[in-house]
Amino acid sequence: MFKKLDILDEKDKHLRMKSVDAEFPLSKDEKKLIQRIIDHLTYSQIEEYEKKYDLRPGMGLAFPQIGINKRIIVIVHEYEDGKFDNYVVINPKIISNSEEIIAAEAGEGCLSVNREVEGHVPRYARVTIEGYDEDGNLIQIRAREDLSIAFQHEIDHLDGILFYDRIDKNKPFYNEGEIRLI
Repeated sequence: MFKKLDILDEKDKHLRMKSVDAEFPLSKDEKKLIQRIIDHLTYSQIEEYEKKYDLRPGMGLAFPQIGINKRIIVIVHEYEDGKFDNYVVINPKIISNSEEIIAAEAGEGCLSVNREVEGHVPRYARVTIEGYDEDGNLIQIRAREDLSIAFQHEIDHLDGILFYDRIDKNKPFYNEGEIRLI
C-alpha cells in the first residue's frame, strides 16, 4: 500500500543543518525508508500515479528532507519513457567534476520548496560520485547533464544548502554564450 512521504518545507531547520555520515549496517527502518522514497519518486514521475496520489514530480530526495540528518540520497532517473534507474548513495562525495558549467534552462525545483523560484543554478556538466550502496560496498557513479544536476542538488541538501542559495542575486539568468542551458 503506497503512503505519501511527509516532506519538510524549506522553512524547517533540518534543511539547513549539516548531515552526519550514515553508519553500517543500515537499520531495517532506514532500508524501508529508502524503498518508500524510491516508490514515492517513481510514482511522482508517472502521470497516472502523480494525479492519483497528489504528488509533485521529483527525481531526487535526501534524508534531511524527511527530517533525518544522515548523508543518504536517493535519485530515480527516468532514462527512457517509463524506465527508471534507481541510485541510492550513502555518504556521497563528488570526487571529480568537469570544468564545463551547465544549468537547467527552466531552473531547478525542489520537493521542499513549494513555490516558483526564478533563476539558473550553475552546476558541473559531469561529476563522479563516490559513496556506498545499501550494503556498505564502495561505489562510483559517473553522471552527466540532468543526472549530474540531480546529484549535485541532493548532495547540497546534506550540507544544508538549498538550490536557490546558488542563484546569483545580481545575475539570476544566463544566456547560451555564458553557460550551456539544458
